[in-house]
This record gives sequence, structure tokens and C-alpha cells, in this order.
Amino acid sequence: MVSISGSKKLKRQMAPQFWGIARKDKRFVINVKPGPHKRNHAVPTAVFLRDMLKIVTSLREAKASIYSGKVKVDGIVRKSLHHAIGLMDVVELENVSDIYRLVPTEEKLLKPIKINESEKSKKLVRVTTKTTIGKGQTQIGFHDGRSIISDSKVNVGDTCLIQIPDVKILEIIKLEVGSHGLVTRGNNTGRIGRIETIEEGTFILPKRVILSLDERKIEIPADIIMSIGKGEPVIQIK
Repeated sequence: MVSISGSKKLKRQMAPQFWGIARKDKRFVINVKPGPHKRNHAVPTAVFLRDMLKIVTSLREAKASIYSGKVKVDGIVRKSLHHAIGLMDVVELENVSDIYRLVPTEEKLLKPIKINESEKSKKLVRVTTKTTIGKGQTQIGFHDGRSIISDSKVNVGDTCLIQIPDVKILEIIKLEVGSHGLVTRGNNTGRIGRIETIEEGTFILPKRVILSLDERKIEIPADIIMSIGKGEPVIQIK
């Protein structure tokens, strides 16, 4: 039998801080399997239920909930303890009225916030790839591993508001001067500022954005900025 890549367990001391797990408990913790999000930018389903939401008290209870199909991520039932839940993912739990979205905050790389039921079918995704395929069609890839064939006029770095789980583009938010951007990683994680300038990349330097945060301006790589609209965010992220 062919083995699946990726270790199923991880030393607690090496787990990302935003998981919120106890460091001096058992030696190992459930790990994230390769999937829609990078390992260091996601949380496994079991840890999400037990340590982030604290709606179960043990791994045994988490297994019972997940294996019985009580957890939906982006509208799809996920029955793996190791499934990666990451940026902007929407999580629903059977028999629980609250619906959660994972967003970056000034305290943590990812934190679950409660959202209205009317928003559970909407999600922001950042365009990471754009490829021309056969017959002049364009395939657009998003940060959460999804892809779609579309004629929409988008560029890498733009943000799309999509309908989940059927991946239908509802709105395109351009990465442009005047838009507001959400910092998704780094020292300014969770901060929202106005995009003042966009510097094109060179052979040495990546594409950069000058972002206005309160009374100061910072220069950061464009790939950690997610456009959220000209004014208020198009969906709830706070």
C-alpha cells in the first residue's frame, strides 16, 4: 500500500502558536495533512474543535464529532482529523447555532470569529495563479487550493468574493491604489490599511505594497495583502 505523505503527529513544542494548545501536556499533537493550505498557516480540524473553540474536551470527543460528519468546512463535510482549516474558511457544526470564519487578527495569525448565517455561503479568496489553457480559456487558482475556469478579468493578487461550496465568483476586488488591504501574515498581521502605492517586482525584490496604517506607512510584500474593498469589507472579518 502506498503511504500518504506527511507525518500524522507533531511535537507540541513545534506547533504554531496560534493553535492555542498546552505546551506541557502530552508530547505529540495531531498534525495538518497536506491540502488546501500550507501547514504553518492552518489548523487541523481536531485541534480547531478541542483547543480553539473548546467545544470538546478530548481527542476522543473530537473524533466522534468529525467521523460522524458533524463538521462542515466551506459547506463540505470533512471527516478527517487532519484536514487543514485556514484563512477565510467557514466552519459549521451540527447542532451548534454559531458559524465561524477564520481570520487574521492583531493577536493571532488565525482566529475564529462568529458570523451571520447569511454570510456562510460567502468567502474571500486571493488569486494566486492565472493560466491560459486550451481553447483560450483561463484557469484561476486561489489561495485555498481551489481553481475555476472563468472569463473574469482578474490578475494575480486580486481578491474574489466567491460563493461556496460551488465556487462561483460574485465580485472582484482589485489590488489597486485606494483599496483597503488586510495583512494576512507578518508583524502587522490583522491590520487593515489603505494601499498608497504598488511597486512592481524586480529580479531581486518581490512585488511590494506601500500600506498606510494609522499615522505610519509600511512597505510589505504584495503576497501577504488581501484586498477587502474600497471602504468597509465586503464580508465580516472582524
